[in-house]
Formats: sequence, structure tokens, C-alpha cells
Amino acid sequence: MPKSRIRKKADFTPPPAARTATAIRLTNRSWVAPVMLALFLIGLTWIVIFYVTDGDLPVKSFGNWNIVVGFGFIAAGFGVSTQWK
Repeated sequence: MPKSRIRKKADFTPPPAARTATAIRLTNRSWVAPVMLALFLIGLTWIVIFYVTDGDLPVKSFGNWNIVVGFGFIAAGFGVSTQWK
């Protein structure tokens, strides 16, 4: 059986001259971690106080919606956490 021709691979050619890199300005996000943790703790505290006081606190007129408010603070904390870099 005849031997097939061997194809020569092209030599490496470097990419064209590098462009000047543009500086990426990262904003200062030092506020994210404290706000995130504060929202988590407020939400957790809200729910714990609701259960410990048998629904009398933090806001009695909310009733069981106090749980939703507490989880809302926690969800807001997760929302803020998406800004953390």
C-alpha cells in the first residue's frame, strides 16, 4: 500500500503587535460585606424575635407575615452579595 504524503504543519506565527491594555477601574465595594452581613443578621433576628415572643414582636399586626419580612431581609442580603468582587 502506498504511503500517503506527510503534510507539514505551518510554523507558529505570533499574533500581531499587542494592543495597549486599557486599565479596568474597579470601584470600591468595601460596603458590600458589612451591608450583606447586616441584612442577614437583621432577618435572622427578626424571625427569632417573632418566634421567641409568640408573635407579639417585632410587629404584632403583621402576624405570620413577620416571617416573610425576616426572609425578605435575608433575600436582600443575598441580593447584595451578588455585588461582592
